[in-house]
Amino acid sequence: MKTLIAFAAGCLIWAGSLWAQDQPTAPATVVSFKPPAHWRYSAPLISPEKREAEPSQAQKDPTVVFHDGTWHVFMTVKLPGRSAIEYCSFDKWENADRSRRTILPVSPSKYYCAPQVFYFAPQRKWYLIYQMGVPDAKKMWVAYSTTEKIGDPSSWTQAQPILDGGDSDPRTVGGLDYWIIGDEQRMYLFFTSLDGRMWRMWTKLEEFPKGFDHCELALQAKIFEASHTYRLKGTSQYLTIIEENGRRFYKAYVADRLDGRWVSLADTAGKPFAGWTNIRPAPGAAAWTDNVSHGELVRDSNDQTMTVNPANLQFVFQGMLDMDKAGKGYGQFSWRIGILTPAGAPEKAGE
Repeated sequence: MKTLIAFAAGCLIWAGSLWAQDQPTAPATVVSFKPPAHWRYSAPLISPEKREAEPSQAQKDPTVVFHDGTWHVFMTVKLPGRSAIEYCSFDKWENADRSRRTILPVSPSKYYCAPQVFYFAPQRKWYLIYQMGVPDAKKMWVAYSTTEKIGDPSSWTQAQPILDGGDSDPRTVGGLDYWIIGDEQRMYLFFTSLDGRMWRMWTKLEEFPKGFDHCELALQAKIFEASHTYRLKGTSQYLTIIEENGRRFYKAYVADRLDGRWVSLADTAGKPFAGWTNIRPAPGAAAWTDNVSHGELVRDSNDQTMTVNPANLQFVFQGMLDMDKAGKGYGQFSWRIGILTPAGAPEKAGE
């Protein structure tokens, strides 16, 4: 019999099921996926743009799809007095930094950022998920915009809330870095709070983007932000990667189900999924980062299943040298975007 235990004021832990993180009798997860032992990083591919109107301080939080022969990148851009979502597209990564930048006019807010883009196949629409500050809300909005033309930055709808931060919002904590993934029946919403916890919500596939009416603890560990969850192609398992604070690096966890128990795979600085101990410059690239921060794996498909191919990994991330942070506040960090490729794999950043 399952016992329901109230957690905080509105999020739940299930005891006696796979959802309990300290459940000793839960079936052991057999992990078939092995993350790369070492990565090599490209030269910086997207850097802050020096321009007269609203010059960029940092390019952060990339989300990426390849559609109709074109790379489409949405990212946070740090501007004077505000953070927004910026878009660019290009045929090859070597042309990324020369591509036209467009700030998406989806919100009048001074803070809308940390995007995720995917194609929601049941509705035949592209979705952009992001966090947004709203003056009267108790928590940040989990916002969304949609379009049928991903290459047209003016076509995105104005921001609407998935969760509005009001009294009926089921989140106990505000959380940040919201991430959506779907299986055959549900759409899941994952996010982290700055106390070492990852949270999970879900709704029926046919009700998305509405219906996220409960919240539960999915994982408690030494984790920070930017949790991203994927289906591993050719397996029945899922991969979550989560950023750790300080000198930034990524940890990895696996589960047999999106509502299941997450098992650590690579979760220390000495054995990370991706961090300063297992990255090095690609041939011809200078050393420009020892941080691996807010990154996204390049997906094998663009739909809501967030499928990645373990045999063909690429990791688009924001980076900088830790020594360049000295004497600066976080908002002054000049993050740039590059790509990690498993060491020994063919270099792909210029393709």
